[in-house]
Amino acid sequence: MTQQPEFAQPVVGPEDRTPAALAHASSLIAMALSAGWLSFVGPLVMWLIYKDRSAFVRQAAAGSFNFNLGLWIMNIVGWILILTVIGIPIGLVLLAISFIAQIVGHAIGTVRATQGRSIDYPFQLRVLS
Repeated sequence: MTQQPEFAQPVVGPEDRTPAALAHASSLIAMALSAGWLSFVGPLVMWLIYKDRSAFVRQAAAGSFNFNLGLWIMNIVGWILILTVIGIPIGLVLLAISFIAQIVGHAIGTVRATQGRSIDYPFQLRVLS
């Protein structure tokens, strides 16, 4: 007899997987279209639409938004350091880390959402839940 794991994740259907994947991918799409400045809009819209309809999509959109918020602050600090001239090396490193983290984090989040799994992003400022 096979035993179920103690904390088995609920099965997520395709009607929730697609919007959850879009909540993650919308950040990448907006990032490409707006040079990174509107990457939070897609997850926020998905959260507003699905917050009462699907817990899985709400969690995906909130995580994506919160992750973007943390990276946005990193970008702002990076640009401030670049403008001070002395902080250019540190500012450029922060911008590069933010750019790479956004691409990698949202790509992983999109793939995991299509599999019905969630992701716990690093650098989150938990504003939405």
